[in-house]
Amino acid sequence: MTTPRPGLRERKKQATRKALREAALRLALEHGPDNVRVDDIAEAASVSPRTYNNYFSSREQAIVAAVTAEREARVAAAVAARPADVPLADAVIEAIVEQYTDPGGHDRDALLLITTRPALRDAFLDATAEIEDPLTGAIAARLGDTDQHTARVLAASAAAAVRVALRRWLTPAGVPPTTSGLVVPSGSLPELLRATLAPLVPAFEAAERRP
Repeated sequence: MTTPRPGLRERKKQATRKALREAALRLALEHGPDNVRVDDIAEAASVSPRTYNNYFSSREQAIVAAVTAEREARVAAAVAARPADVPLADAVIEAIVEQYTDPGGHDRDALLLITTRPALRDAFLDATAEIEDPLTGAIAARLGDTDQHTARVLAASAAAAVRVALRRWLTPAGVPPTTSGLVVPSGSLPELLRATLAPLVPAFEAAERRP
């Protein structure tokens, strides 16, 4: 199936969002996130602060969006791209592990920035919820689920599992942050993702067995 191309209005919105998140990350890397104001980001992206507020609710959200940009759509696309004979649980888990462990072209400086600021870490964790809507569509398409209730619950559960894995990865138990706020990610992220998603496998299998 060919995905329709977004209309002009939607393309403009996507371009504005991209300009804002890239400006936010660039300024944060150059000056430190604590020294970046919303007005600075808006000016760098050539939009008004009011326009900025239509896209992001905080500077942290915009900075994190530069690292997580379009990941939610890539997860859904990866699920859809799996062959039909691949079990749904495998398709979802592999897609999530693949996309969350691929830096997506962003350098280590951007990810390091997130680990050094609690507010950025929180925004990074909150961003996991954004995979729910596109993942719901991908799961529903594989199940032929017209009401999408089952797909919605499965997608929301997967998003929650991802958040648990990332929180464990970024804030390992018993390892206090240094005086600079730096938290060194602990353990293997792919293994943590697989471990937190594993309890959902029976639910995915049950959904596939439905008439």
